[in-house]
This record gives sequence, structure tokens and C-alpha cells, in this order.
Amino acid sequence: MSVEITSINYCPVKSVSFQSIEKCSIKKNIGIIGDRIFAFATGLDQVQAKLFEKSPDERKGKWNKILTLKNSPALNKYNFEFKDEKLTFIIKNKEILSIDINQLSEREALSNKISELESSLKQPIVLMKNDAFPFFDTSISKKVDFVNSVSLLNTQSINDFENKTNKKIETSIFRGNICIDGIEPWKEREWIGKTIKINNVLFKVEKNIPRCVAINLKPKTDDNSFNLLQLLKKNYNHFDMGIYLTALDDGEINIGNKIEL
Repeated sequence: MSVEITSINYCPVKSVSFQSIEKCSIKKNIGIIGDRIFAFATGLDQVQAKLFEKSPDERKGKWNKILTLKNSPALNKYNFEFKDEKLTFIIKNKEILSIDINQLSEREALSNKISELESSLKQPIVLMKNDAFPFFDTSISKKVDFVNSVSLLNTQSINDFENKTNKKIETSIFRGNICIDGIEPWKEREWIGKTIKINNVLFKVEKNIPRCVAINLKPKTDDNSFNLLQLLKKNYNHFDMGIYLTALDDGEINIGNKIEL
């Protein structure tokens, strides 16, 4: 069986959104266009927010400033869709608010709505945007030397984990950009340091993806009793699921594209 893409996904708003798409555009040294270009930050004044929004160096190690499912699990109840410069806030498949992201007043209105719904979050909350340096985990972590990334999941690794734990594990829990099938469980870990090709677009395989407590959240809830992090360690003696890629070319990838090593 050949290795091919089974799904493509992206998150317009870091941690809070997840959308499946048929194809996507890839930009060299950035990744999937539109992925994680927005993020909510908290506890920043206007000057700090501007620096944080524009500079990956300013973000390094400051996870507590970005609203993520790790520090704000309540956000797992919400979703966002981004299309034609409109960002739409959704709760239980119902549209709550749609804003023009180019209008500061509308971005503030959205931030205020989040504050209203989740009053326990540290104030103020600000919606940031950066197309050139999206808010990937790798743009915040001090532990990696690359800023932008694409995440790849092997569905057979997830299936193996599911079988070992006797739990139904939705792939979306791991928020992978590219999901593939056609190789043995965990075989993707052997690709570290190599280059893969998808539809004539080259990607460097950087490292395994270490997981955090966010994967303990049950889908679309703030219930964090799933305990997948501990089960990863128990069954495999690591906390990883998936691999990070760096895009080496511009191009387009589609569901059904083959993976060449």
C-alpha cells in the first residue's frame, strides 16, 4: 500500500479552531497558508501585544501569554472559521459573531465576547494576527530552532494507541495538519532528519511532536479526564504523537497525494 494523505486540516485561531479542507496552499518556510495566523493573548498592554504579535523572538518561552487549551481548557468548547477576511465565532455549530478581521473595533468586539463568556480568564484579552510568522507551537517554544511548522500524523500510530488503550481516540485531538495512511504504526519516527515530497513540494522532517495536557480534553468539551498523556507514557515511554515538518517549497497539496521519501 502506498503512503498517501487522508485528510488536511488547519486552525485559523491557535488552539481554538479546527477545520478540515480538501487542499491547501503551502508557502516556503511558513507552511499551510492561513494556519494559526490568529491567536488570543492575555495580560498584555498595547505595546507588549504589538511586539508579541509581530516578533517570534518576543514570544519565545512566553506560553502563559497565549490562550491555549493547556492553560485555558474552557476554549475547547468553541470553534472559529475563517473565510474571505471574515472570522466567525461558533458555539455548538451556531454562529455567534462574525467579524471583519481588518477592523480593529470588530477584533476588539470578538475579544470582549470571549471575555464575557469566560470571565475567569486574565484580562485584557487581545486578538492578534500574523501571516508571516503564525502562532505555531514552534514559534513560542525555546526547545526548537525552527519557527514555522507543519504537523503530520500517521493514522496507524493513532489506531495502535487506540487499540492498546481500548479508548476511542479522535484524530482531531492531536490537531494534525496532514494525516497519512499506508505505513506501519510509528514508522514516521524513522523519517526524522530526512526529506519527504508531496505533490512536488519538499518538506524537511524536523522532530517528533511532544504532547501536552491539552490532549486530555475530550473533543468539544472542557472535560480533561481523558488522560491520554499518561497513557502515551505508559504504553510507549514517550509523550509524542506526530512529526514536525518545515516546508522547503511553495506549492499545493491535496487529499490523496502520495508521500515520497
